[in-house]
Amino acid sequence: MSRLRLAGVAVLAAALLTPTTPAAAAVPSQSQLVRDTWRSFTAMTVAATGLPADNIGGALDPATRAHYTSPTNIGSYLWSAVVAEKLGVIPRRELVTRTRTTLSSVERLARHPASGQFYNWYDPTTLELLHTWPEDGSVVYPFASSVDNAWLAAALMVVRNAVPEVRSLAQKLLAPMDFSFYYDVAARGPDVPAGLMRGGFWDVRPPDPQCSLPGNYTGVGPEVYYTCHSYGSFASETRMITYVAISLGQVPPAHYFAPWRTFPDTCDWGWQEQKPSGRFVDYLGVPVFEGAYTYRGLRFVPTWGGDMFEELMPDMFVPEVSWGRNSWARQHSVYVRGQIEHGLHDAGYGYWGFSPSSDPDGGYREYGVDIMGLDTPGYTSDQERTSVDVGFEGCRDAVPLPTSYGDGVVTPHAVVLALPYQPKAAAVELAKLRRDFDSYGPGGYYDAIAVRSGKVAKRYLALDQGMIMGALGNLLGHDVLRDAFVKGGATKHLRPVMAMEEFNLPRRQ
Repeated sequence: MSRLRLAGVAVLAAALLTPTTPAAAAVPSQSQLVRDTWRSFTAMTVAATGLPADNIGGALDPATRAHYTSPTNIGSYLWSAVVAEKLGVIPRRELVTRTRTTLSSVERLARHPASGQFYNWYDPTTLELLHTWPEDGSVVYPFASSVDNAWLAAALMVVRNAVPEVRSLAQKLLAPMDFSFYYDVAARGPDVPAGLMRGGFWDVRPPDPQCSLPGNYTGVGPEVYYTCHSYGSFASETRMITYVAISLGQVPPAHYFAPWRTFPDTCDWGWQEQKPSGRFVDYLGVPVFEGAYTYRGLRFVPTWGGDMFEELMPDMFVPEVSWGRNSWARQHSVYVRGQIEHGLHDAGYGYWGFSPSSDPDGGYREYGVDIMGLDTPGYTSDQERTSVDVGFEGCRDAVPLPTSYGDGVVTPHAVVLALPYQPKAAAVELAKLRRDFDSYGPGGYYDAIAVRSGKVAKRYLALDQGMIMGALGNLLGHDVLRDAFVKGGATKHLRPVMAMEEFNLPRRQ
C-alpha cells in the first residue's frame, strides 16, 4: 500500500472509529482500542519471564491464564510491544525492558538442536517444554511446527530492526533457525525446480493414528519424523514460512511459486471446492496454475478454509499490495468483499468477519466462508456447520445450496484485519458488534460472537489480539511492522519474485 493511500486510510479509520454518531457511540476510539488490546497482553504475560500465556479469561484475572504458550504467542507479544511503543501506549524504555526479558527467556527454551527450531508448547512460567497437557493430563509429543516457527522468526526480524537496543540478542536467537529443514525439494515432482514446506516434525515417531515420515532434508543431525502433509495452498497463513525462508536466504526464491494458487482444473483435482478458471504460467521454471474461484460475481484466489487470517495475517509483515501489484493488490479487497457478501446477503446474519477463533460454546474452532476455500469440507461460518458444495463440472455433481444458515460466529480480529481494504464497512461492523452485543471488555473486543444466539466467547487469545495490534500498528503507525520486517533479505530476495506474478483476476472488480 502506498504511503499516501496508507495515510488516507488511517485518517478515515480514525474518523470512523471515533464515536461521533449514535450508531458508533459505544465504539472505542482507535487509540483506546489499541490501549485496551495491549492491556490484555500485559495481563496474559508472566512478568518474570516475559512470556505470554496462550489465552486469558475476559476479566483479565491472572488466575485464568492458560498454562501453556507457543512460538506464535511469543511472537504476537513481541510485535505487539513494538506497536504499543510506536503508538504511544508504552514508553521506549518499557519496550526495551519487555523485549529484553522475553528474548532472554526464549534463549532458555529447549529447541531442536540441528535445525534451531522451537517446539510447539512451553510453560510460560517455568519455561519447561511441555510433555503433559496442563488442561487434561494427556501426553504431549514435542513437535516443531514450520508455521509457528515462522511467526516467531518474523517477530525476531521485526525486533532486531525496530528495537536496536536488543538487536544482537534477537539476531542470536534467529540465526540458528533453519527453515530449509522443512523444505522438501521433490514435493512437486522431479521436473519442478522448487519444493514445498512440510507442516513440521517430531523428534521421535508419534503414535498412531498420527501419520509421519522419517527423513532429514538437510542431512544435519539425526533423522526426524515429518508430517505426511506439505503446505500446498499458497493463499494461506502458511505462506509466511515461504516469506521468512526466502528472506533469510535459506531456500531459493523460486519456492515462492511452488505452492498452488488453486489446484488445476482437471478431475485429478476434482475434490477441491469448485472448478477453477485459469491457465498455467511459467515463473523461474515452475509451472504455476493461475486459477481463480467465483462467488457472488467476485473472482478471487481461495484460501484453504475461506477465512480472514489466512488471507491477511502475512500481509501484516510483507507489503503484499505494493510488492504484488498484479497479484495481491487485486486480491485482498475483493476477498474481504466476499466475506461481507456472505455475512450480510448470502447467510443473512447481518454481520461478517469469519476466521478461526474461540467457540462461544467452548473451546476453539475454525470458521470461514466455505465456498471461498479450497478444501471441500471447508470452514463453515455457523455453529451448525452449514456447508456448500457447488460441484466440479464434469467431475463432481453439485449439492443443492443451503436455504438458510444457523448461528453465525464472527470474530473482531477478522474485521480489524479488513480495515485497510474495506475501511467503511469494517468500521461500521466494529460499531455494530460493540452496539449489539456484550462484546467489549477490559482487554478490548472479546474473541468471538455467535450473532443469532448472542453468545460471546469472553476470553482473549494472544494470537488474535496480536492480529488486532499488528493491523492497527501498520494502519495508524505508518507500516511499523512491515518496515521493520522487510529491511535486508526480504527486499533483496522476496520482492523481485513477488513483482513477477499476475493473478488471473481482473484489475478492477
